[in-house]
Amino acid sequence: MNARVSINAQQRGSSPSKEASLRPTHIRKPLQLVATQGQVQIHTSTFRGSFSVVLSEAIRSAGLGSQVLIAQFLRGGVNQGPNGAINLCGRLEWLRPAIETCLQEKILEEHLSLKRKYEEKAIKELWEFCKSRLIEKKIDKIVLDEIGIAISLGFIEENDLIFMINNRPSSTDIILTGPSIPPKVIEMADQITELRCN
Repeated sequence: MNARVSINAQQRGSSPSKEASLRPTHIRKPLQLVATQGQVQIHTSTFRGSFSVVLSEAIRSAGLGSQVLIAQFLRGGVNQGPNGAINLCGRLEWLRPAIETCLQEKILEEHLSLKRKYEEKAIKELWEFCKSRLIEKKIDKIVLDEIGIAISLGFIEENDLIFMINNRPSSTDIILTGPSIPPKVIEMADQITELRCN
């Protein structure tokens, strides 16, 4: 429409000042990208089983170009630990503690021994690795599987998790899964998904 007005003004022999007055006076500013805001998401249930939904979301994010870290605190395996990460999609790093078995929700009598100290050391080592990766600002999404049970068993301090959430890079998503998520952590969540068994 502006082009037509300009041609008509020239055909009528109007002066350049009239033509200039017909142009828009405001200048559009270039679009600016808004920084992404990370979320705290909780996937919880009264039973173990919320991980599969989170895993598919993590794989999808990695496939779309995000750097993702998954830490399963109570699921051990052979050749695991921070140095034995499994890499998927080129952008997803999957970690488990350097213990050979999965830990139970309740502490058994035999776990109050040297084996228990070994498990605690392996889980704390994994936790420290997760915190260091957040400080490096190289991950877009971190999944902390069964973090609530790890806290209730005394492997990880609740205040340490709260500090981590509050001091993460602002664009990083944190996903917490499993039962026993502490109430103070639940209050910090942007989204809560609860699985129920009927």
